[in-house]
Amino acid sequence: MFIEVESNPNCTSSVFLRFKALGPARPITHVRSYDRIAHGEWCEIVGWCEDPVHPLCPAMVQPIEDSGAGIAYLVYGGNWGLRLKPESLTEEWSLESPNQWGEPYLSLSSESDIRYDPHGAS
Repeated sequence: MFIEVESNPNCTSSVFLRFKALGPARPITHVRSYDRIAHGEWCEIVGWCEDPVHPLCPAMVQPIEDSGAGIAYLVYGGNWGLRLKPESLTEEWSLESPNQWGEPYLSLSSESDIRYDPHGAS
């Protein structure tokens, strides 16, 4: 599987990466992020697309091969990557919010840092 995200208003990093998938992709609603708080914080997560009218799309996770850990969990979204916000934040999704941030993708080491979409396919 391939992930390609070009620099855009959601995230300035460009990536083109290849991964070996170990299982099917599933939609998710939250991830635990350790970027801002050392013990982690649960964040809502969505995929972000270039469509200005409907930029939100599902965030997906897929188990992948990892040379160090054996299995990692690749989180990916739209062609503009992923958008995250703390789950305690009640504001709408927006590129203008200083409380939200974009990532091209995430690679998580533990499935316990993922909340699956209960309405998504398993």
